[in-house]
Amino acid sequence: MGRILLGVVLGVILVPLVILGWFVFGKVPVAVADPPLPQERLITSVPLNARIDRELIKTPPIQPDGDNLVAGAQIYADQCAACHGLPAKPSSFGAHMFPDAPPLWQKHHNGNVVGVSDDPPGETYWKVANGIRLSGMPSFNKVLTDTEMWQVSLLMANADKPLPPAAQVMLDGQQTPPPAPAVAPAKK
Repeated sequence: MGRILLGVVLGVILVPLVILGWFVFGKVPVAVADPPLPQERLITSVPLNARIDRELIKTPPIQPDGDNLVAGAQIYADQCAACHGLPAKPSSFGAHMFPDAPPLWQKHHNGNVVGVSDDPPGETYWKVANGIRLSGMPSFNKVLTDTEMWQVSLLMANADKPLPPAAQVMLDGQQTPPPAPAVAPAKK
């Protein structure tokens, strides 16, 4: 009986000490090039999906009309394209993040879905608003307005459909910046 008790006590003390040593001596895989922790995807995706399901807004407060899709394309080009790429220009570093930033304008392996167009807009909105910890996806709720977050979310929900020409021009990178306002010479 004493050996069993000693084994339990050592297990309760020794296991946490070994784990602490693993952390303290820098053996935890924290670099992007390191392999994932055992069951890392399961450990992170289950609570993330449960939280999104619990807080999901099922009906967007705006419609995916031409104006909102064009505004969403501008927001995407300004805020999202660096990590997630554009239709004809993949991100130069999104694939080198861990986990990689999904290329939101490429078709999935099955060839039918573009980016997250199979997700409800409310799920994309949640991810844009809240970000995703340990993924590089920031929270935009202090950067964008609620309407802007919905506009980009609706754009992504419609990425597999024809977009308004003005939105497509922005996403193709053909938009030229507006001319700078003329400055009157100072009077002497």
